[in-house]
Amino acid sequence: MTLRQWFKSPKGYVAIAMAAYLLIASAWSQDIKGMINGLIAVGAALVVDVICCLIEKRKRILPDGAVITGLIIALVLGTTTSWPIVAGTAAISILSKHLLVHRKKPVFNPAAFGLMLSIPIFHAGQSWWGAFGDLPAWGVALILIGGYIVTDRVHKFPQIFSFFGFFFLALFLMGHYSVGDAADALRPPFINAALFFGFFMLTDLPTSPAKVIDQIVFGILAAAAGAAVYGAFGGLMYLFIGLLLANLYHLLKIRLTINASKTIRPTVRKPMSEAGSAGK
Repeated sequence: MTLRQWFKSPKGYVAIAMAAYLLIASAWSQDIKGMINGLIAVGAALVVDVICCLIEKRKRILPDGAVITGLIIALVLGTTTSWPIVAGTAAISILSKHLLVHRKKPVFNPAAFGLMLSIPIFHAGQSWWGAFGDLPAWGVALILIGGYIVTDRVHKFPQIFSFFGFFFLALFLMGHYSVGDAADALRPPFINAALFFGFFMLTDLPTSPAKVIDQIVFGILAAAAGAAVYGAFGGLMYLFIGLLLANLYHLLKIRLTINASKTIRPTVRKPMSEAGSAGK
């Protein structure tokens, strides 16, 4: 793959969007700490990814996924997060990509897995500053534009529509009936976080389904689990828990499909006449 082809690939689109959001959010906040965290997260992710690839003796090493994972981590973690926590979160994310696999593909979204574990392990603060929660309304427009381009590129519109539709409807109903603090999730920066999460994490190709019906189920499951966790416990982990549960559903569906194909595969037997002639 040439550099030009890579820039036109789904990973290229996501990497460009994440880098642009990092620059815009840093410029608006006039804080270079976010940029520094971005370099640390990407650097740590690249180092761990390359080492894992060398241990696995892969012939082709292209750690572009590590770059995207590092950028997402930097955009979600607070800009005041210390560099060891940023690097540790990136390392956990990439290790999950290489250790928790099925048929050579990661089971869980690496960034979601690392960010979720960073809360109980490192007590990391997650501000989702890269989702433009502190910007005016045009910040949401930037997320929608970038998200539309990426979603179109990876053909994930059924998944996105089912996730956003069910998630926001569930939160609206929960807020109407005063279930937990669900109404707060429909305000910035939570709504910015949900949009960023849906467009750039939920649509990860290796850890989400391709068929339309499976995409719809995947999106609804992630939305239902995330909304339920937020309504019951609040906190910052609800989106990640929803996605990781949907990842498990995707794994289970693949395994069931494989087992079913092995069970119903017919055994081809040659007629007795052909078998006898073949023996002669």
